[in-house]
Amino acid sequence: MSGQILFSYFILGITLAAPIGPVNSARIDKGIKNGFWHAWSVGVGSMLADGLFILFVYLGFVHFIEIPVVQIFLWLFGGFVLIYSGVEGMVKAGALSLSGYRQKESLAKSFGIGFLMSITSPLSILFWIGIYGSVLAKTATTTGTTDLLIYSSMIFLGLTCWDVFVAMLATSFRRFLNERSLKTISIVSGLSLLGFGGYFGYQGLMALLAPFLK
Repeated sequence: MSGQILFSYFILGITLAAPIGPVNSARIDKGIKNGFWHAWSVGVGSMLADGLFILFVYLGFVHFIEIPVVQIFLWLFGGFVLIYSGVEGMVKAGALSLSGYRQKESLAKSFGIGFLMSITSPLSILFWIGIYGSVLAKTATTTGTTDLLIYSSMIFLGLTCWDVFVAMLATSFRRFLNERSLKTISIVSGLSLLGFGGYFGYQGLMALLAPFLK
């Protein structure tokens, strides 16, 4: 097992976490408003969901996710979670203030947001099945279980490093913050979540109505 191979799996973990999406939007939003630990908690919740996806793929539960009814539920429920989070953030934006908002939200709530956004995201599920599933298949045919656990750990190390990086980046933005920019960030973040939620909901409705549209 070479260091180059381990590093490639570390980079894969960062690559899986880096694309702009609901979780990264929530990370940045919570970090700017509440600080490092809230942004980090969003990432930890997301990584727990990622760990469950890895476990599901490893245990062969992929076929369950391929059931059409399950896919429709994931699209619709994932859309609901994102739309609800987006609307909540935008509604509360008008009442935000630098002195009153920070540290009001609990770390548990930030953790729950990250977990729910990831565990209900069909894109995350399909991404993990596609990426980790192929890694699992390749590794299982050439190496043993021990190597697979090491490679999976390197992927998680990459996820963790990205989470810390984004949390630190978002926290550093706070020094430039005023109440107007705080409200703008909340609205933009809410619109981003609404966009993702609308896309998920649309895909779910299309899948649900597909038999009737033929």
